[in-house]
Amino acid sequence: VNDRRQIIPSYYIEDTYTPLTRHTYNVAMHSVGVALHGAKKILQDPHVRVYSLCRPPGHHAEEKAMGGYCYFNNASVAAELLSEKGKVAILDLDYHHGNGTQQAFYTRNDVMYVSLHANPESAYPYSTGFEDERGEGDGVGYNINIPLNTSVDDRGYLQALDKAMAKIREFEPDFVVVSM
Repeated sequence: VNDRRQIIPSYYIEDTYTPLTRHTYNVAMHSVGVALHGAKKILQDPHVRVYSLCRPPGHHAEEKAMGGYCYFNNASVAAELLSEKGKVAILDLDYHHGNGTQQAFYTRNDVMYVSLHANPESAYPYSTGFEDERGEGDGVGYNINIPLNTSVDDRGYLQALDKAMAKIREFEPDFVVVSM
């Protein structure tokens, strides 16, 4: 591409929101490092609370494609490491559905993915995040999408959050990763 401003989605890029520059890889790798460092701190001391500020984020990054400003899926990387020592719940509170995180654990029952997000009928990524996406195989029931209309008020959001937290408590995870 001669025009550096032109971005063309491809097999590996889901959209035009995920630009590549000469620094992208290094920054994205450092972000993964922050997530892994946080997970390792938790494994060293399960009573510690860790806040890992990972930018770029990650929940749209899929196994073979980046998208939504996400290059590597930081929450999934941290959850994968934690899952070696116990059950993990991922609570995704980002406005958009985390299609990449859902994909990573869709067939597993040791990692529960619970997402509150804007209704995919009117918000990115548009093709995932519907309530009937419950998981496959061993993962059936461990993928929970709670799509919200853009008109949801505080009360409605808190009711949805209570529903999400009830599912997580029922799962009884050893670790919780909050993705935002």
